[in-house]
Amino acid sequence: MITLNRKLKKEHTEPSNGITNEPSRRISVRDKLLVKEVQEMNENLPATCSVNFEDPNVLCDFVLTVAPDEGYWQGGKFKFSIFVTEDYNMAPPRVKCLTKLWHPNISVEGDICLSLLRQTSIDEHGWAPTRRLKDVVWGLNSLFTDLLNFEDPLNIEASEMYNKNKSEFQSKVQEYIAQGKR
Repeated sequence: MITLNRKLKKEHTEPSNGITNEPSRRISVRDKLLVKEVQEMNENLPATCSVNFEDPNVLCDFVLTVAPDEGYWQGGKFKFSIFVTEDYNMAPPRVKCLTKLWHPNISVEGDICLSLLRQTSIDEHGWAPTRRLKDVVWGLNSLFTDLLNFEDPLNIEASEMYNKNKSEFQSKVQEYIAQGKR
């Protein structure tokens, strides 16, 4: 992150003789925002989360790992791919769950039901330009605790199983966690 910040500064400074060796590249609004937001996100990560950038100079593409320390998914590690598009912050990042899990708000294919990841939302909690990456991280983390919603599920089968037989639901969750550790 800091290397990208230095790179951005270096690209915007001209030598004292006023001649540049390379044509200057325009830095996108997204990249300028990400330098600040990634640092803010890292400083405010929940204890159950970690972030991994495959390339520290590419802040728009990273993996978030959530390792819940309580609840049904305790003991599991769930990876989310987060890609920040060029139209950020007017549009939310694209998020996909990379770990197969049994969850009412995350499909087995990795789609996620979380209001703040929607451009528009009925409940008025959708994406807004005032939201930040840290909000996305906290929202994903909260899907394993206080934002868990069995009443408006994406994975209807998981929700129905929970409502009919909580111990069967717990067994299925643990089965998926065990498969993920192999």
